[in-house]
Amino acid sequence: MARPKRSRTITGFPEYNMFVPDGIPQRGYIELELDEFEVIRLIDYKSYTHAKCADKMNISRTTVTEIYARARKKIARSIMEGYPLRIEGNECIKKTGYPVLKVKGEHIMRIAVTYENETVFPHFGKTSQFKLYDVENNEIKESQVVGTEGLGHGALAILLSNLNVDVLICGGIGRGAIMALSGSNINVVGGVTGDCDTAVKSYLDGTLVPESEPTCGCSHDSCECHDE
Repeated sequence: MARPKRSRTITGFPEYNMFVPDGIPQRGYIELELDEFEVIRLIDYKSYTHAKCADKMNISRTTVTEIYARARKKIARSIMEGYPLRIEGNECIKKTGYPVLKVKGEHIMRIAVTYENETVFPHFGKTSQFKLYDVENNEIKESQVVGTEGLGHGALAILLSNLNVDVLICGGIGRGAIMALSGSNINVVGGVTGDCDTAVKSYLDGTLVPESEPTCGCSHDSCECHDE
């Protein structure tokens, strides 16, 4: 019987979760797990020693060395063979300050709504909270408000993916964020305003009608309304 993996503490999340080579038809992707991203971030970007990285992630130095070698191999293959590189979570992650939710049942649909004072927060990339709804047989079984710890855009997409979200309801949202969420199989319903509970109930009965365009038609580089 295989020994269970020890949880790894993650303190930094990527702002972008997909890197695609230019001019090459997409043909699958290489998955870089969050613990692999974290080791690369700490050692190569933050210049941590392996020992300091191990202490930060609450794992052994030997495990850090193994993860580091695996991560660099994946990145090298992505560069040399032209495969997209996608950063995703894994089951052994322990995220400092992040919500811990019970395992989502097989027949549960989880809906996330950008949240502030019971209403749909107008900007996905700047939301500080999500309200999560677990739905079964088209009925809301329970709900919970979770914080985002100051994350924005691509990092929020990874957070929602790790929370096993199926649907996002929000106000304004940029095209890049929509692509990142779609890449994680999260359906996006943007341009929504008003009460969160009402929006979810309307979504479930098929009557939710967005009141505005979900995107502003600008890139994140030039648009203030969706910048972090």
